Amino acid sequence: MAVATASGLTEQGTGDGGGRVAELHAIREQALRGPSDRATEAQHAKGKLTARERIALLLDEGSFHEVEQLRRHRATGFGLEGKKPYTDGVITGWGTVDGRTVFVYAHDFRIFGGALGEAHATKIHKIMDMAISAGAPLVSLNDGAGARIQEGVSALAGYGGIFQRNTRASGVIPQISVMLGPCAGGAAYSPALTDFVFMVRETSQMFITGPDVVKAVTGEEITQNGLGGADVHAETSGVAHFAYDDEETCIAEVRYLLSLLPQNNRQSPPPVTTDDPADRRGEGLYDLVPAEGNRPYDMHKVIEELVDDGDYLEIHERWARNIICALARMDGQVVGIVANQPQALAGVLDIEASEKAARFVQMCDAFNIPIITLLDVPGFLPGVDQEHGGIIRHGAKLLYAYCNATVPRISLILRKAYGGAYIVMDSQSIGADLTYAWPTNEIAVMGAEGAANVIFRRQIAEAQDPEAMRTRMVKEYKTELMHPYYAAERGLVDDVIDPAETRRVLIRSLAMLCSKHADLPSRKHGNPPQ
Repeated sequence: MAVATASGLTEQGTGDGGGRVAELHAIREQALRGPSDRATEAQHAKGKLTARERIALLLDEGSFHEVEQLRRHRATGFGLEGKKPYTDGVITGWGTVDGRTVFVYAHDFRIFGGALGEAHATKIHKIMDMAISAGAPLVSLNDGAGARIQEGVSALAGYGGIFQRNTRASGVIPQISVMLGPCAGGAAYSPALTDFVFMVRETSQMFITGPDVVKAVTGEEITQNGLGGADVHAETSGVAHFAYDDEETCIAEVRYLLSLLPQNNRQSPPPVTTDDPADRRGEGLYDLVPAEGNRPYDMHKVIEELVDDGDYLEIHERWARNIICALARMDGQVVGIVANQPQALAGVLDIEASEKAARFVQMCDAFNIPIITLLDVPGFLPGVDQEHGGIIRHGAKLLYAYCNATVPRISLILRKAYGGAYIVMDSQSIGADLTYAWPTNEIAVMGAEGAANVIFRRQIAEAQDPEAMRTRMVKEYKTELMHPYYAAERGLVDDVIDPAETRRVLIRSLAMLCSKHADLPSRKHGNPPQ
C-alpha cells in the first residue's frame, strides 16, 4: 500500500516512513538534550538552571510550544562549520501562565555561551513579531555572552533588529527581561527598553563595559558584581526593578507580575474574586498616620490597610525609597499606587523619585491600570546637587506622565502637600479625576513656619519678643490658609473623608471611573522632558 511520507514522497509499506519518524524523534531528543551532559553539569555547577528548566518554571506544565527547534546557523570559518547545534543557542516559543498566552525566548548558555549570531537573532525576531501580532506578553530569559564574535557584523545587526522590535512593542504588550547570567555591551540595551527587569544575585550582571575595560581606561578595579550585579542595579542605578537570591524565586515572581498585567494595551488586567469586603473599615489608619507633619511613619502599612488582603507587589523597592510604586488589587481589580514614603528623606521628591514614579505612571497608563496617588510630600529636595543634576527636567517627567495619563486617576492627601510637589503629584489642577483628603491634610505653598518667616518677616524682626511673635504668626497662617477644609471650600478637593472609610471610597470611585474615556490631541507623539 502506498503511504505519503513527511517529505511528500510516496513509499511502499510503512518501514521507510517509520524510519523517518524515528529519525525525527532522535533529532528532537538531541535538540532537547542539548550539547552534552557535561555542559549541563557545568551550568548547574554555576548555580544556574538550563534554558529549558527555566521555561518549565515559567510556563504552565505541558503548555510550551517550541518554534524553530531545528534551526541551525549557516556561518563558516573559525571552526563554526563543524559546530552546528540545533536551536543555535536560543529556545523560542509560546505557552501559558495561569492559562493566558505568553511568548518566551531563553538563551542556552551551553551552546556558544548563549552568544547571538545571525540565525539566533532571526529566531528572536520571529518570536517578538509573533508576540506583537498575537497581542501577548513577551518574556526574555537572558543568559548570553553578547554578540557571536565569529559572525562579525551580522551578529551586531541582529541586536539592532531586537532593539527595533522592543521599541515597536513598547506600550503595546508587556515586555519582561529576566537576567539570569551575564549581559554586556550593546546587549544590555534590550532589557533597558523593556517594561520590567528581574535579576538574580551573584549569577547575573549587566554593564556596557566590563571590569577589565574600566580598569584599562580609568584605573578603577572592581568585580563584575560590584560593577553591574543585581544589588547595584536594584539599589543604585535603578536599572533592575526586582532582585532575588535564586532563579526559582525570581521566575515565580515573574509569574505573579504577569497575573497583574493585561495581555496587551487593548485589554485590562484580569480581575479576581476576593473575600476582602469592599466596605471594610480601616480603623488602624487612625494610629498609623501621626497628625504632626514632622513625624515619620511607614506608608507601606497604609497601603496594606487599603488593598485586598494587604497584598501588593512593589516596583523598584530598593531604589528611590522616598517614593513607593506598587501594583495591587482593590475589590479584585488591579490598581497602580504611587505614594510618598515619609520614612525616607521625609517623603520629598528628588531626581530619582521623580524618574521612578514617572516611568511607573507611564506603564500604568499604557496598560489600562488605574492610578491611586497617596500624598504626604513636603516638597522637592533642595540642594546644589539636585539643581545641577537637573531636578527641574526630572521633576517635569513626573508632571508630564501624570498630565498625559488617560486612565482613572484618584489622589488622596493624607497629611501635608506643599508647593510644586503637591501640584506634580496628580493634583486636581493637572487632571486627577477625583481628589480626596483626610482631616489631617495641610495643602499650602510651604509649611507654616517657612511661610510665616517670609510673610511676617518685618513684624517678627521688629517685635520685642520675636519668638513669641513668630509663634503667633505661624498659628495665624495655619488658621487662615492651612486648615483642613481650605482646599475643599475652593473646590480643589472633592471631599474630606474619614480615614477609616478610605478603602470604601476609593473602590466606589474606581467603579464609577471604570468606563472613563479620554481623547488626547491628534499628534504623532509628545516630546517629554529628558
